[in-house]
Amino acid sequence: MKYQVCTKCVMDTTDPNIVFNGDGVCNYCLDAEQKLPQYHFTPEQEAENLARLAREIKAESKGKYDSVVGLSGGVDSSYVALLAKKMGLNPLCVHFDNGWNSEIAVNNIKKIISTCGFDLQTYVIDWPEFKDLQRSFFKAGVIDIEMLSDHAIMATMFRLRGKHKIKYVLSGTNYTTEHGMPQAWVWNKRDIKNIRGIQKQFGTRKIDRFPTTSTLKMLFIEKFGIGGVYAEPLNMINYNKNSAMEALKEEFGWQYYGGKHYESVFTKFYQAYILPTKFNVDKRKVHLSALIRNGEISREQALEELAKPLYAPEELARDKDYVLKKLDFAESEFDKMMEAKPFTHAYYGTENDLMKKVVKLGKFILRK
Repeated sequence: MKYQVCTKCVMDTTDPNIVFNGDGVCNYCLDAEQKLPQYHFTPEQEAENLARLAREIKAESKGKYDSVVGLSGGVDSSYVALLAKKMGLNPLCVHFDNGWNSEIAVNNIKKIISTCGFDLQTYVIDWPEFKDLQRSFFKAGVIDIEMLSDHAIMATMFRLRGKHKIKYVLSGTNYTTEHGMPQAWVWNKRDIKNIRGIQKQFGTRKIDRFPTTSTLKMLFIEKFGIGGVYAEPLNMINYNKNSAMEALKEEFGWQYYGGKHYESVFTKFYQAYILPTKFNVDKRKVHLSALIRNGEISREQALEELAKPLYAPEELARDKDYVLKKLDFAESEFDKMMEAKPFTHAYYGTENDLMKKVVKLGKFILRK
């Protein structure tokens, strides 16, 4: 495929599935033109959206906590906590400690909890088991190593929801700053069959204490509210990343950590080194393109940002040494894995085919 860059955003043909129209505009921009207006509201609509959600949550509250908020110390989850405070909610804040927290993220969480007066429950992963899982994903050569943390976070939040008899889980998922992620760059985060398949082939431990869920279970939760309600308050307001960060700094003394999801040491190394080195993927293109479409930055500003190196050499050397030591990889072994041929997740088994059949059946039944 001839190299091409979108004329409106900065997405390019490093995404193997990207499509351009006659004017050189990519499918993500064209899709956003149709969908973004759904996430733009008047001040009155924003207020009513949040007030309605607050009423629904409080009406279903049966104990001390009325909702669950996953708190990473990053922009999105921190802003959800701020909204919860403004909505008069009393959430149980849950932090998933997978062993890779940055000091900045930990301090941000402390400031939010202290200011809001919320309770915090930290789930500390079984590190030997989680390390073995991460090592397995490296050996498998698959692209979405982060699906392990994302999967466990979802499972943990809904497990605690059930334990405390809480109906609502408030998510930091949002369309305006996250849309346009190529399917080739990620995998279904709920796909426990894929996780088990990779671990069975490459791991040295059985999956035991690692929190798990399934695509089917999450589908029932999100579509039918069975087992809880998954609410997305950031999709009910005019969510703007830059404005959110300014509000967080003012309210909490919150501190930025330098990149999308860089509140995790591993995520920073994964996105800024592993993805571009092994998979020729620079996720900054997705994040910057979303901000362009949301009117937060110009295309020229995004191109200037992309021209900057992902890592300063001394910072890369430090982080690489830290990650390799923590995962017990020799540098020579790790470098060979970076040079090895990538494999698709589907090669190791997946729930995706089953879920397509379930969704198709559901649509058929609803037509009756």
